[in-house]
Amino acid sequence: MDFPQSIVLLAQQPLPGGAEFQQFDPWQFYLSAGLTIFALILLFAINWFSKTGVIARATCKESIRQPMFFSLMLVSILIMMLNTWVPFFSMGEDTKMFLDCGLATILICSILLAIWTSSMSIADEIEGKTAMTLLSKPITRRQFIVGKYLGLLQGVVIFMIPVILAFCALTYYKVGYDLKEAGKQALDSYVWLEMTSGGGDMEYLWFEPTRLATVLQILPGLLLIFLEVAVLASISVVVSTRLPMVVNFSVMFAVFVIGHLTPVLVQSSVQHEELEFVSFVARLFATVLPQLDAFNMSAYIVTGSTVPPVYLGLTALYGIAYCIAAILLAFILFEDRDLA
Repeated sequence: MDFPQSIVLLAQQPLPGGAEFQQFDPWQFYLSAGLTIFALILLFAINWFSKTGVIARATCKESIRQPMFFSLMLVSILIMMLNTWVPFFSMGEDTKMFLDCGLATILICSILLAIWTSSMSIADEIEGKTAMTLLSKPITRRQFIVGKYLGLLQGVVIFMIPVILAFCALTYYKVGYDLKEAGKQALDSYVWLEMTSGGGDMEYLWFEPTRLATVLQILPGLLLIFLEVAVLASISVVVSTRLPMVVNFSVMFAVFVIGHLTPVLVQSSVQHEELEFVSFVARLFATVLPQLDAFNMSAYIVTGSTVPPVYLGLTALYGIAYCIAAILLAFILFEDRDLA
């Protein structure tokens, strides 16, 4: 069969969140997936082309060798497995609760790994004088920071791959399990697909859209989670250039909470314009700190909606721009840091 030009759903089946399948352009999905894969390949390909890549490769290996890496992976998978069979008592909305808890688990564990790695590879090396030994070689401080940050992201990607695969497999099982528990017939989870191939021939495939569509709908949310982790990791790198691990975790917790409250802060600044100090502080936080709520699409996903590719692209540009700004700030803070 040639590459499909269009996919037309001949039956409309309700999703667990109440949404229905709609006719869609598969090229949007293919383009988003292709750009994501290209970005990941580029992230790892830099390891073999520059001195920055050497530092990134060493940082990635250091992250994987840490007991924290496998501990977080085991904990996250165990939590998702427990959520698969433990009832939520949510009046038939167990699938929504499972998806929400799964996305939150992946986010929290990935953030903890990123903060831990940045503190171990930057703050601890500065305090242990290891960074001074490394910078005595023909490696600049900027290459050191960029390499550490890219290696940190590589470790997060390697951590997320098995966790995401486990989450997708459990999601596929959970949807079918909940349908069975609800007493629905097996045919309720099947539709016919009409596919138009390049030669103009029509082919009909027996498919499971209720399960597979739910899995596909969480993939944009997982991409947004990685972008949020990348933004928080860049801030953690900035903090690690000056402060130790304990302070780093405290600062990042505050950034995480305030970053998700940015819309509330903006609304508060508008409602309390007569209080100049309150309005100024609210606008300052909303301007300086990242708007992490833009990466949180879990409520949108668990209701059966699909995140538009345009939104993914704009959010990715915002995340990349903020990461670049944070790394530039890290350059400034680390440039005059005494390593002796």
